[in-house]
Amino acid sequence: MAGTADVVVVGGGVIGLSAAWEAARRGLSIALVDPAPGRGAGWVAAGILAPVSETSSERPTLARLFCAAADRWPAFAARLEAATGLATGFQACGAVAVALCASDREALEGLLAAHRALGREASALSASECRSVVDLLSPALDSGVLVPGDHQVDNRALMTALVEACAGAGVQTIAERAAALELDAHGAVAGVATARGDVVRGRWAVLAAGAWTPQIGGVPAGVLPAVRPVKGHVVRLRAAGGRQVFSHVVSGYVYGRHRYLVARADGSVVVGATVEERGFDTTVQAGALRSLLDDARLLVPSADDWEYVECLAGLRPGSPDGAPFVGATRVPGLLVATGHYRNGLLLAPISAEAIAEHLTAGTVLSPFEAFPPDRSGISSASSGPSEAS
Repeated sequence: MAGTADVVVVGGGVIGLSAAWEAARRGLSIALVDPAPGRGAGWVAAGILAPVSETSSERPTLARLFCAAADRWPAFAARLEAATGLATGFQACGAVAVALCASDREALEGLLAAHRALGREASALSASECRSVVDLLSPALDSGVLVPGDHQVDNRALMTALVEACAGAGVQTIAERAAALELDAHGAVAGVATARGDVVRGRWAVLAAGAWTPQIGGVPAGVLPAVRPVKGHVVRLRAAGGRQVFSHVVSGYVYGRHRYLVARADGSVVVGATVEERGFDTTVQAGALRSLLDDARLLVPSADDWEYVECLAGLRPGSPDGAPFVGATRVPGLLVATGHYRNGLLLAPISAEAIAEHLTAGTVLSPFEAFPPDRSGISSASSGPSEAS
């Protein structure tokens, strides 16, 4: 037997780590099962915290969930930094969204309308005003939108701090791959079996394994949500001088493609991201790398002079309706926290809070009431992987 705890969390990505830490802070004993905690999609991500850019005015309920998540981030980052003494790289920096040409202007108009519909601050900018915010932007820009409420976090610093916070809170880490859920004679959670054959006993299990969640065995048919892997390439560059080259996140629309550049305090710049339906493939394609670099230089011409550091591909857990699955299932003691797609970092604090609320009080956090984990028609037994988020 590998261990015993109140709660067994499967998955050491940003969602699993945040949930494990929050539940441990509330007095529960936690075992975290993951072969490499702190890696996965969260390690590859750029760290943009942009609640409205990932939704639209046509989905106000989802947008409100994202906004509630964003509003929790300053306190979450401060709490994590205080607990560990480690920086997370959280910056309340704002963003400037830009259109490279007139054909991309419609996307900006939709972004501005969505912010206004939600009561979030945003303002239209001319091309010259965009360059007054970020002076490295291309002089060929068409227009832009200033979004003061968008922020960033250094995703790798965040993951490192979460691993440290879990250790400091007494979370037992089991560096193995989870293979199957163990149920008792009444069909309730009894623990989690690892690929090596060990069993971690617990009265609750939280499946937070991202795109791999539906592959956990031992779960009755139709219980696990239909998440699928959505591949995304991200490029990392480094500007000379070891300093942050611009303060705002740059979110650009380039002939219909959405790109972003996120400048870090150490001079690195993250460029992303592609969106590809390629299953569990994480190989790096030359065409994706070329496309990201070409679009980066169209938005910020001086990117041509920056050092190339790396290109990685991660797998986002996409859901059929674009909303996450967070909460209790019909299996007694079994919770899920997955399907966050491009917003795992943004939604980590509020998802962790929702899981901890259910574990300690049996209640559903209000922003998630509209998105029950068993919402009709989209379980893994009834929905195919081809639906787009």
